[in-house]
This record gives sequence, structure tokens and C-alpha cells, in this order.
Amino acid sequence: MRTTFATAALLAGVITLTPAAQARDGIGPAGAAALGAIGGLAVGSAIAGSANNGYYPGRPVYRAPPPVYVEEDYGPVCHFERRRYVDAYGDVLFRRVRVCE
Repeated sequence: MRTTFATAALLAGVITLTPAAQARDGIGPAGAAALGAIGGLAVGSAIAGSANNGYYPGRPVYRAPPPVYVEEDYGPVCHFERRRYVDAYGDVLFRRVRVCE
């Protein structure tokens, strides 16, 4: 909070102590405004022109994928189950067993 207040106070002091802008070389306020508008348009068009590369055709177009038809399989329905298994040494193990119904 203190640093924010100190920064705001410093900026306020710098802004108030800067000398007022003057139009020099015989350019009046209207001429300065016109030059600023022309300069702003030039810089804006340069930025906009750099965003669109002439070699790139544009943004990609996304289309919906074609419908997919799946045939029903009328065979047995299989799944895996975990079954408890005791080996020859007496250790209890679990194995995955395929069960078809």
C-alpha cells in the first residue's frame, strides 16, 4: 500500500512539474492536432498491416466432421473382471480374466 501511494505521489509530482507543451515552428494548435491525427493513422495502419501477412491465406476455417456410422455387433458381449487366484506357493494374486456373456 505504501509503495502504491508513493508511486502515485511521485507520478503526480512529475506530471505537475513538467512544462506545458508549446507549438513551435509556427504550427498552431489546429495544425498540431492534424499532424497528430495523421501520425496516429499512419502508426495504426502500420500495426494493422503487420498483423495480416500477405503470404498467409487467413484464419483457419473449422467445419463439422462428417457423420460416422457404426454397425451394431450382435456377437457376445465381453468384459474383463478381476479374479482372485492362489498360486502353488499359497500367494493370493489377482488376475484380469476376460468374461464373455
